Amino acid sequence: MSGSALGRVITRPARRRDAERCELCGRDVPQAHAHVLDEQTGELLCSCRACALLFEQDGAAGGRYRPVPERRVRLSGPEPAELGVPVGLAFFVRRPDGGVDACYPSPLGVTRWEVDLKVWERATAGWEPLRAMRPAVEALLVNTSRGVSQQWLVPIDDCYRLVALVRRHWTGLSGGERVWKEIEAFFADLTSANASEGKGR
Repeated sequence: MSGSALGRVITRPARRRDAERCELCGRDVPQAHAHVLDEQTGELLCSCRACALLFEQDGAAGGRYRPVPERRVRLSGPEPAELGVPVGLAFFVRRPDGGVDACYPSPLGVTRWEVDLKVWERATAGWEPLRAMRPAVEALLVNTSRGVSQQWLVPIDDCYRLVALVRRHWTGLSGGERVWKEIEAFFADLTSANASEGKGR
């Protein structure tokens, strides 16, 4: 995650709701809007639906922009320990070159390391959504902290929001109660949104 992309997510909630615009064509966009990843800069850009659809085809705009999918899939595994990760809150992103990065939200941003591909392939072998996970724009998000167990396939911008939340609310050495309440609310919102999407299908 680039520092500029993370900084934009952290400051975005302070903007006026009616100030959001598509950063490709300049049109106004609603609060809930699409994003595209600029592969040259690593930044997430706000996008109107029309612009996001333009880049669905491989090779559009020379492959520079990659649309961020909207699907959120609740899974029942794998857990961080199966992936060789010692922390309970992390997300995993496939790189375009085939590698996989483990990323940990922290008060300083993101700590990351490269996951052993054999470990990744073994742990995700039974999970079709993870085998089809889109590089750079989707992530496996896991939360096994404080006795919970949640695993999700989510858009990468959800992970950016979680990182911003942790940075904004973390206090002291263990984070403080406020940040853990915010993390709990974040995953509750994921569950609620996923249930609503399911009813609409």
